[in-house]
Amino acid sequence: MGLESKKIGVAATRQADAIATLIQKNGGIPSLFSIQGDQQLNDDICEQNIRELLYSNPFDIVLLTTGIGIETLEKTAISMNLHEEFIEKLRNTSLAVRGQKTLNWIKKHSLSVKYVSEDGTMENLLMNIASEGERSGQRVFLQAYNLDDEVLKFKLEEQGYDVYLSKPYSFIAPSPLTVENLQKEISKRTLDAVVFTSKTQVQNLFNDSTHTEEMIRGFNEEVLAVAVGKVTASELEEKGINNLFQPTVQKMGAMIVELREYLK
Repeated sequence: MGLESKKIGVAATRQADAIATLIQKNGGIPSLFSIQGDQQLNDDICEQNIRELLYSNPFDIVLLTTGIGIETLEKTAISMNLHEEFIEKLRNTSLAVRGQKTLNWIKKHSLSVKYVSEDGTMENLLMNIASEGERSGQRVFLQAYNLDDEVLKFKLEEQGYDVYLSKPYSFIAPSPLTVENLQKEISKRTLDAVVFTSKTQVQNLFNDSTHTEEMIRGFNEEVLAVAVGKVTASELEEKGINNLFQPTVQKMGAMIVELREYLK
């Protein structure tokens, strides 16, 4: 029972093979649709970001939105022989952090955090930052990537901050054929569930789609949307999907176990 003979789509790129193996071990039939998109680093931009952080006018807040982003900046600092200065700068600046992977990096380096998103969303983090008093003219180093970066920058500027946007990496769009194949599978309801591990995958699925209405009906009537994390779940809900399962534990093994019990 549970996943026995269930056809489960996997929209992830990272850990996709591991998720597929777990589905198989629990009797399910995985289908991989890697629609995250490829991560693209820009060395010149990363080096520029490091110089800005270390040598420009001091920042009042360093806002870190992704684990990949801060790891990328750290690797660049190491390549520039500025790792010690980089860590010391973060130690002496108020840090605002979203996401468990980002927090794990912070803990690894024994840094302290002033603002944290309790539920993993940017909305909660911005609300905590907004609880401060005078903000006019204060400088924010915002580490983001090409999804929602300008929106975040605008929201902080509305609050009175002077924002420097750091974009150490971006995502290249996934294969249109892969996206279309998943869209058709959902619309035709040939899958029992689809696992999403990031909101980027949800956005890529629905971007410029001619199958939007069919997909929403497919999800809400037969195809279970599985969201790893509140941010991913919120993105699915914004698309009008209410047939949604969100595991309590965001680790992949625990997610498959919870999904198996849910489908029994």
